[in-house]
Amino acid sequence: MKKQIIAGFTIALAVVFSGCAGSYTPVKNMAKLDAKFADSAWDGKKIPSTQWCSIFSGDGATPKLMIGNIPQGANAIIMEVNDEGYAPLSKNGGHGKIGFWIKKGSSTAILVPVPGETTENLPKGTFIEAKSQSKGKYATAGYLPPCSGGRNHMYSANIKAVYKAKNDNEESKLLGETYIQFGRY
Repeated sequence: MKKQIIAGFTIALAVVFSGCAGSYTPVKNMAKLDAKFADSAWDGKKIPSTQWCSIFSGDGATPKLMIGNIPQGANAIIMEVNDEGYAPLSKNGGHGKIGFWIKKGSSTAILVPVPGETTENLPKGTFIEAKSQSKGKYATAGYLPPCSGGRNHMYSANIKAVYKAKNDNEESKLLGETYIQFGRY
């Protein structure tokens, strides 16, 4: 029993302190990524009505995006979604952080839509880097789609190209980033 507790504690510490936990060291001369919508329903001005959270009768998912100018060495893209109109969820991926594995050496990637309010049956090659920071009836294990109830909040994402460490002997690195507005709801 004692060995199991120590082993569990050691594993927990390894996850917390390793690069695998989602902490990325910025490199010098970070790349400026390009990001644009790859779905005409998204225009950066207004969130499509079907893309709201379920509390407001939506079935939201992240928008399909085309990412360009991905630097060499990146193996993943991290999308940190925020509600700029609600301080507790306005930064650091307040609505969740979604990861997308990319082929090493790729300079472009298509980020497929990832459904909100779940961590199950995610599209192949995607993962939840960090769940939404929402609480109460808004709490979810994954990404929380726009959920302001039509209060005209601006939703946006910080998009980051990273090298996500695959073991404890590597360091996770932030290689490039950009910002995109999803629109208002």
